[in-house]
Amino acid sequence: MTDFTGLAIAGRIATADDSDWDQARAAWNLAADQRPDAVAFAESAGDVAATVRFAAENGLRVAAQGTGHGAAPLAPLNGTILIKTERMRGIEIDPDAQTARVEAGVLVLELSEAAGARGLSSMPGSAPDVGVIGYTLGGGLSWLGRRHGFACNRVRAIELIGADGEARQVDAGNDADLFWALRGGGGGYAVITALHLDLLPIAEIYAGALVFPAGVGAEAVRTYRDWVAGVPDEVSSVVRFITPPPIPDVPEPIRGVPLLTIDAACIGSQAEGEATIATLREIGETIMDTLAWMPAAGLCRIHMDPENPVPGIGEGQTIRELPDEAIDAFVSIAGPDSGSPLLLSELRHLGGTLERPDENGGALSHLDAGLPMTPELGEAIPPHLEKIDETMRPWAAVGGYYNFTEGPCDVDAILPPDVCDRLGEVKRKWDPDGRIVANHAVSLGEV
Repeated sequence: MTDFTGLAIAGRIATADDSDWDQARAAWNLAADQRPDAVAFAESAGDVAATVRFAAENGLRVAAQGTGHGAAPLAPLNGTILIKTERMRGIEIDPDAQTARVEAGVLVLELSEAAGARGLSSMPGSAPDVGVIGYTLGGGLSWLGRRHGFACNRVRAIELIGADGEARQVDAGNDADLFWALRGGGGGYAVITALHLDLLPIAEIYAGALVFPAGVGAEAVRTYRDWVAGVPDEVSSVVRFITPPPIPDVPEPIRGVPLLTIDAACIGSQAEGEATIATLREIGETIMDTLAWMPAAGLCRIHMDPENPVPGIGEGQTIRELPDEAIDAFVSIAGPDSGSPLLLSELRHLGGTLERPDENGGALSHLDAGLPMTPELGEAIPPHLEKIDETMRPWAAVGGYYNFTEGPCDVDAILPPDVCDRLGEVKRKWDPDGRIVANHAVSLGEV
């Protein structure tokens, strides 16, 4: 058993001997039962470096975690120090250069608000309290993505601690192979301590959600499908079936009510946004309509994701086309009469810049293409996720999206073979001993 008294950092080292051990080892996703040898609450890059060096000297591995939204796929953490970076919350905005530097514990909402105060926007996704680091380097599917691509490809530079315990800053001109791999490649090549990001000159946006009774069903999904075929890249949207739990955090009119919602964000003027959305408002009478001209900093809240730790089980699949047969299949397995135990099932509109290769992009250059309230539901959800996967498989595209692959698998189940071969080379070069653990692993192969 390792003696962690020799690990000296400014932050805290927690072990199983501590009375709050269960709280210390917990992830944001409470369904993830993390059991590392110790948890290091790092307060600086120096703390991270000291922890990595200690792990190397004692034959241990390290896994980094900002929030733990993506903790479910992590391999068993025996023989591992879990480095939590939640105390590293520094943000620096350069309004003239339209850039930001964010430390490893910064949340998406925190960056959105800091950028918004300067009339700028980051590349926010659906959840306000996901970590910027994990969200961005896992791809970063943003409400602004159909126009501006994946968030990982707006990274200018990355500050990190390598598997050797040394601090580095990598970018397109310095250790370019590592810079490429970290932008969308998963695999655990280093522990990230800060990102340098390009921001966007977007202060306000037309965005929000239309909330209908779920009974609008397949016809509403077909209307949505036909609508997205004609919208410009400046419009990103999601259609989903959802039954919000009857808890205080959910607005009273929709607690426990089966719904169909369409969330959208439209870059441009308010008048352009209203004109674009008009067709969707003709689907039927809404229960709620939150679409409005709003600060771009609020984008990460329009999806109404929970902002406190919850248990969750989920999975994702990319769909290459959505004919009527696919819509009927989706509604039959996820709609109001399906008996689905899932909190929500959704279809996200991709395309635009997201499907066009970025010549300066990272490992994810483009993409072709639940909440268990009781133990009984926790048992019912995984089989239904598999059933949805099987039902939609005839229309599935090859590969997937890293941040939505929430079950255990290696990166070669997500990214193309040529990308995985290159990622393997980077892993062997920068972490030949497999010291850095991530939620989806890259094979070391022959070292």
